[in-house]
Amino acid sequence: MPNDKIGGHYSQAYDDELQLAVARLLQMAALAQQQLRDAMTAFTAADLALAQQVKQSDRQVNSFEVDIDEHCLDILARRQPAATDLRLVLAILKSVNDVERIGDMAKRIAKALLRELPDSRPSPAQLNTLNQMGQDVLQMFERAIAAFEQMDAKAALSVLRDEKAIDSSYDSILQSSLASMMQDVQQIAVSLQVSQVAKSLERVGDHSRNICEQAIFLSKGSHVAHLSDAELQQIVDRKRD
Repeated sequence: MPNDKIGGHYSQAYDDELQLAVARLLQMAALAQQQLRDAMTAFTAADLALAQQVKQSDRQVNSFEVDIDEHCLDILARRQPAATDLRLVLAILKSVNDVERIGDMAKRIAKALLRELPDSRPSPAQLNTLNQMGQDVLQMFERAIAAFEQMDAKAALSVLRDEKAIDSSYDSILQSSLASMMQDVQQIAVSLQVSQVAKSLERVGDHSRNICEQAIFLSKGSHVAHLSDAELQQIVDRKRD
């Protein structure tokens, strides 16, 4: 469905080009979401075939990245966008990179299973903890993309605030893994694997945060990286430039 916040130019073709850029980003994000969902399912269920499928599908995400980059660069060269249009194209170019990196994280989770040593499966409790973190991260990613699509600064800020819970989950898993390794050397391989998957999920949270920052940039016209929560709130509360 076309975004009603994009368009209104003298050229319908120009409107269509901008709409297509957003639509392609959303398609790429949907593919990366499915990759991440499948990667966690594969890891939890020890499904080697699904893990291999996730690894191979990374090429599709990379193909999206190249296609969208070329499309946006063509818009920049031919249309010479300004103001809101320029912000949109730049935000898409940056967000495409984050979505591609999320696809890489999904592939890394799948590869963690494919490299798994015999008799080195995480315990049910470890898998449950990782699975819960995976669900939280996936939801954060989905909400970040929705905020970007709607150019909704308030929704983006809400997602940014939830990242702290992701970081807390990662810290908890890391501490638990370190404790396991210190108590039993036979747990080293499993604990390292669990830590690697948790780190990949934490990185998905970081990239989702970047997408939210681009959503705020789109809506408010301000770069918001490295700002405090109070500073972010001030920018979100003000009227659009």
